[in-house]
Amino acid sequence: MTRGRRGETGMVTAEIAVALPALVLVLTLGLGAVAVVTDQLRCVDAARVGARLLARGEPVEQVRNEVARQAPDGAEIGFEVGPDSVRVDVSAQPPPLLRAVGVSARPRGVAHAVPEAAP
Repeated sequence: MTRGRRGETGMVTAEIAVALPALVLVLTLGLGAVAVVTDQLRCVDAARVGARLLARGEPVEQVRNEVARQAPDGAEIGFEVGPDSVRVDVSAQPPPLLRAVGVSARPRGVAHAVPEAAP
């Protein structure tokens, strides 16, 4: 009976050594997914704010500063101001955590607004 126990010595260590990298990978992907969703929401919110400000007639540089403040770091901001509508496009790079794993999700927010007619 003592012999059976000696043969199992180190089994738990081996199981942990195999399971730990898988656990770290799952945790990394989970945290990366949360980061992408957070950046997506920030892009959408920033685009909405920008479209609203442009539709009100705010100066473009002021709108760009406000959108950049609300968007994720390093986000690309684009404006399209037409006679009847305004479009703001905000997109960001995926978090470094996911880029390291090879995921290419790109958070993006687009908002349209129609300026109110002057009374």
